[in-house]
Amino acid sequence: KGEVCGAVTGALMVLGLLYGQKSAADTEGRLVSNKVNDLMMDRFKEKCGSYICNDLLGCDVRTEAGVQYCHDNKLFTEFCPKMVAAAVEVLEGIILEEK
Repeated sequence: KGEVCGAVTGALMVLGLLYGQKSAADTEGRLVSNKVNDLMMDRFKEKCGSYICNDLLGCDVRTEAGVQYCHDNKLFTEFCPKMVAAAVEVLEGIILEEK
């Protein structure tokens, strides 16, 4: 849908597994999870300019023209892997800080 970048979504899932609530009563886990998720979103945006897929790609991937633009410009094969690497770099930094 062109919303939150898949690389960021994957990083948020990792953070959820590491720092998320262990039970419904785990309010501390929720606070930590919210903190690291906000760090992930903010730092990725600082590094890449946005965490919204359509903004990053410069087109609307919900349209055939947008998808074609991505294919024609090799965005899925050349640009998206760079976003994965950026997300991993930000994620690693957060994990190291939280140790």
